[in-house]
Amino acid sequence: MPSAVIHEFDPAAARPGRRPKRTARDWIVDFSCFLVAVFIGLVAADALGDNPRVSHTAAGIDQLLGALACAAVWLRRRWPVGLAVATIPLSVLSDTAGGACMIAVFTLAVHRPFRYVAWVGGLNIAVVPITYRLRPDADLPYVVTVVLAVLLIAGIVGWGLLVRAKRQLMLSLRDRARRAENEARLRAEQAQRLAREAIAREMHDVLAHRLTLLSVHAGALEFRPDAPQEEIARAAGVIRESAHEALQDLREIIGVLRAGDHDDSGRPQPTLAALDTLVAESREAGMKVTLDHRVTDPATVPASAGRTAYRIAQECLTNARKHAPGTEVTVTVTGGPGDGLAVTVRNPAPEGEVPPVPGSGQGLIGLTERATLAGGRLSHGAERDGGFRVEAWLPWG
Repeated sequence: MPSAVIHEFDPAAARPGRRPKRTARDWIVDFSCFLVAVFIGLVAADALGDNPRVSHTAAGIDQLLGALACAAVWLRRRWPVGLAVATIPLSVLSDTAGGACMIAVFTLAVHRPFRYVAWVGGLNIAVVPITYRLRPDADLPYVVTVVLAVLLIAGIVGWGLLVRAKRQLMLSLRDRARRAENEARLRAEQAQRLAREAIAREMHDVLAHRLTLLSVHAGALEFRPDAPQEEIARAAGVIRESAHEALQDLREIIGVLRAGDHDDSGRPQPTLAALDTLVAESREAGMKVTLDHRVTDPATVPASAGRTAYRIAQECLTNARKHAPGTEVTVTVTGGPGDGLAVTVRNPAPEGEVPPVPGSGQGLIGLTERATLAGGRLSHGAERDGGFRVEAWLPWG
């Protein structure tokens, strides 16, 4: 595609403030146009010599104007409108300039909008009767000559408009392909970002609970090396079991990210039915947990709502273990079909000073987002007595 056309339809393809550099193809096309103009001029000059109605002086002036018009063809890319307008009077005064005039009209139709082509093409057609009235053809009648000339100009204009339309189509397809590539890249980046967020959320929700158990029992072994052997063995067993469960949960996370609700082994993700097991694990870790489970048949709870409720309870127990150790945590689950599933987790204020525990601070934010995505809502905050409460409602339709 000529660089001048690319510059016109796609200005970003060229440097700002500078004309696009001509390619080898541009030079070949320009040289071919020049040769066509010269060839038509030579044919017209030979016809002038055989026309008894044209004097030698007029023939010489005609050929001089034709030579100037052929030389001006090299300016067709830089000034297509100016060249096309300038060749209108030349077409009246010189037969040998006819080839250059046709190339100027064709160039205008290719490189400029239709409004320019309509005006210049209309002027060329308007001067055709004047041209052949001043210099009638030696062989053809006047009317036939005018009709043929008008058809020739219309054909050249139509050809140029067709070439312009094809080039615009190619540029449009190229721009569409570029936009499609950019959109595909943006979608891939967004998918990667969402995958990272999903991984981070699942890591926090699942592994924080297990690792907190490891931290609590490891700390007990560190600060009480003189504890009875039975207690040490029990703590070591909890550490081993928690590490095993953490590895298993990590496999489940990868399974969720790969295949949706189930991992590669077919083991389902924890739902509301696994809440009793979660509370039992927390009690084994030394927590005081009271579970008020008022849902008679947890298996009938929708999988999405049950899984979200489980994650909410798991995160709240983890936070209570870290920030309010020794307190009694109350987990209440109520609801039914049509009423929704309500989960409330509350713990009183801890007694004494609680050592700072490192955390990301994103747990409750993640729970709120998870509940919102499930179609529910979640609220949390400190109470007047210093305790902390988390309340969530999930749809159960």
